[in-house]
Amino acid sequence: MHSELLLEHFRNPRNIGQLPPPAITVEVTNPACGDLLLLSARFEHGCIAEARFQVRGCTASIAAGSALSEWMQGKSRAELQGLTAETIELALGGLEPASKHAAVLCVDGAKAIARSAVS
Repeated sequence: MHSELLLEHFRNPRNIGQLPPPAITVEVTNPACGDLLLLSARFEHGCIAEARFQVRGCTASIAAGSALSEWMQGKSRAELQGLTAETIELALGGLEPASKHAAVLCVDGAKAIARSAVS
């Protein structure tokens, strides 16, 4: 059973879409389940000023993408690198064992944005 917080993010996802250049856009996938996350972020003064996401995947992955896009606001490249799956799980009110891959997908996306960011 999904948490109410997760269902709220799924039913009313935040920050859907893709940002135009000069925003950084990355695509990450989970080969085990086939979920795909397209993540865009625009940096200003070394921190994320705006983030958007698109997901092709399960309920948990859509909700996790929404939670991630909110969490990313104002974060630095170093903070993105430090993101853990547990942070996303907490933002969703927990994840069932079968849905934990959604949080890992978000971590992979955040770290890919951090690696692509201009120092």
